[in-house]
Amino acid sequence: MYLLGIDLGTSSIKVAVVDVASQKCVATAQYPEQETEIKSVKHGWAEQSPLDWWHNTQQAILKLNATKLFDPKNIAAIGIAYQMHGLVVVDQDQNVLRDSIIWCDSRAVEIGEKAFDKIGHEKALSSLLNSPGNFTASKLAWVKENEPGIYQKIDKIMLPGDFIAMKLTGDITTSISALSEGIFWDFQKHEISKDVIDCYGLEDSIIPKVNQLFASHGFLKEGIARLLELTPGIPVAYKAGDQPNNALSLNVLKPGEVAATAGTSGVIYGVSDSLTYDKQSRVNTFAHVTYSSLEKNTGVLLCINGTGSMYRWAKHTFAPQSTYQELNSLANQAPIGSRGLKVLPFGNGAERMLNNKYTGAQLLGIDLNTHNLSDIFRAVQEGIAFSFRYGLDIMRENGMTPKVIRAGRANLFLSDVFAQTFVDVTGVAVELYENDGSVGAALGAGIGAGIFKTAEEAFTHHEVIETLTPKNSEEYEPIYQEWKEILIKALK
Repeated sequence: MYLLGIDLGTSSIKVAVVDVASQKCVATAQYPEQETEIKSVKHGWAEQSPLDWWHNTQQAILKLNATKLFDPKNIAAIGIAYQMHGLVVVDQDQNVLRDSIIWCDSRAVEIGEKAFDKIGHEKALSSLLNSPGNFTASKLAWVKENEPGIYQKIDKIMLPGDFIAMKLTGDITTSISALSEGIFWDFQKHEISKDVIDCYGLEDSIIPKVNQLFASHGFLKEGIARLLELTPGIPVAYKAGDQPNNALSLNVLKPGEVAATAGTSGVIYGVSDSLTYDKQSRVNTFAHVTYSSLEKNTGVLLCINGTGSMYRWAKHTFAPQSTYQELNSLANQAPIGSRGLKVLPFGNGAERMLNNKYTGAQLLGIDLNTHNLSDIFRAVQEGIAFSFRYGLDIMRENGMTPKVIRAGRANLFLSDVFAQTFVDVTGVAVELYENDGSVGAALGAGIGAGIFKTAEEAFTHHEVIETLTPKNSEEYEPIYQEWKEILIKALK
């Protein structure tokens, strides 16, 4: 018996098949090979086509099947992980009405700030655990205000993963976790927030049916099953945002456990058993995958928009013909501190941890007689690691003090320079695992379908492959403080 996991990322769709008995990935595929375009027709805007996501999902599954490493007919359930905070809108015939306004789009910042003032800061923070900010509800309010013709046609709104599940099953559902990441959930009243609905003048009817996260969200349609070589009627049994799902994939389920990822964006995600919030909303709190009315486990999330996106920009600009592996080796040739070169990696929209300010990415201190490509790529990786330290210090202010952080050996954590710099500058050990988002989504499907009796049972074969401990913290501390001074000046 197998489980299928779909990870709807910003750059591509990744899929994996996991064997139930061993809990190991038997095959994986990604589509497309090149990174998916982010449409930015205006400064600060970021959109993608949901129909492109659906096409890429189908192609990724067919590519996975073509490996011949498993029988697709033996897949028993499907799980979905997805890029968070995006807005998808459809009419009553499930037709997409516009491109998705995705997570790193900044257009709704001002709308969210006005709502924060209107609802009241203390009331919003205590009930929503966040300011309305630049999240899904505010993006929907932007559509209502600026595209009233489209808004009038909306039958249902969705997060990106809800949309893929709809295409697979024909059913539209959501979960408390999804609603919380869209800032639609009132944690105090344990219901959809009337404050947000009323503030933005929205209709309750556009919110989909709310299901448990680990549960059936519909069954695979016969025509789609035939197209994808799968068995009709198998359930989509799990949907979660990429960061709660990444935590699940790393077996970060209990209060005090912490996960990190450094993909297109960078995230530190810690589980709490209390309804905590940052008074400045620099870090955000959402319902974790294990959240319930009885166990209110939340995920405290630090997000940095400009991490992998910064590294991708540097690659395309300075060494487009090189692979990321080659660039990681190149970065390893430069000394700690990159001979004084500094990078602020904040060029992918307003940063919540910087109070929704947008500094732009900056490459500072270039010496034309000294610096070369190895310095540039090391400085980029160090700048990203420094941004994690800056954010982790905010989390520490809010009571999150990890002794160890778990991460998948993927994306920037494939780089020895980045991984060791992250450990050195934060002062926290990192445990690396093989699991990624698509594998986590597959295991989540097994939990939701009842194939695993508990979440803990799904990770009985979960093993750390490497532990990194601080080696150069004393050398990095003054370098980080110099970087931090540059950032503070850029924020003034």
